[in-house]
Amino acid sequence: MPATSACCGSQNVIPNPTTTQHIPQDPPQPATHGRVSRFPSQPPTMIDPSIRLRRAIHANDALLARRILKSHPHLLHNPDLSLSGNANSNLHLAASLGHAALCRLLVELGHEADTPALNDDHQTALMQAAAAGHTEVVHFLCENDPPSILRQDLRGRDAIMEASLHGHDTVVQILLTYAPDGAAAALAQADADGNTALHFASSNGNLLVLRTLLAAGADAGRMNAWSWTAEAYSATVQAEVYLKTLVGEVERRKQARREGELGMNGGAVRLVGGDVGD
Repeated sequence: MPATSACCGSQNVIPNPTTTQHIPQDPPQPATHGRVSRFPSQPPTMIDPSIRLRRAIHANDALLARRILKSHPHLLHNPDLSLSGNANSNLHLAASLGHAALCRLLVELGHEADTPALNDDHQTALMQAAAAGHTEVVHFLCENDPPSILRQDLRGRDAIMEASLHGHDTVVQILLTYAPDGAAAALAQADADGNTALHFASSNGNLLVLRTLLAAGADAGRMNAWSWTAEAYSATVQAEVYLKTLVGEVERRKQARREGELGMNGGAVRLVGGDVGD
């Protein structure tokens, strides 16, 4: 017979283990002190090859870029499709940073084989290099594809206008040297508002560029869509005075040249007349 108690008129029955309510407990944690965890660790996150390639370009690492492109040749252009990327290609990025070795590598691999790569604004890599004043890159791209000098973006601007706007005189000289139809023809181009390279140089007061453009044959009297000349856009009084002086100097040289040609032609006519009289 089981033992019973008469206390309080109730009986204390020994509980049956099989009917005891199970209380859930947290699973045991793996030991971490001095032992290797029994649970596998998360695999490392792989960086997308397109991002690694852009990082290599930023770091000016041509060897790493070559290795990535060897494994992923489809990334040769690799347009940046981010919100601020403007669809710039690898060459756009390298040119804007002034990394000449990477520009040579990309062109060597065929980046510009069919036609110059354009971003969302229809800008070429040459335009971006010219705007940033990267002389070595501009020189290389001009040698590789001279016709691209005259290409215009959505606003009608070309590489010469970009270099003139930002005051890069050496870059302007290189572009004019390689212009396919000569410097004067290149300087006759205008953007969608009728502005020429001379307008852009004057608007920012780039005195050296003004001299270079006028010496190369820029038309100082050319008006834009609002009938304004480059002189009217002068950034400072100094720039306006300087431009007027340069224009006067150019006009005097042209006049002297015309007078010299007329004198030579007149002398030739007199000689012919003398021969006939004899």
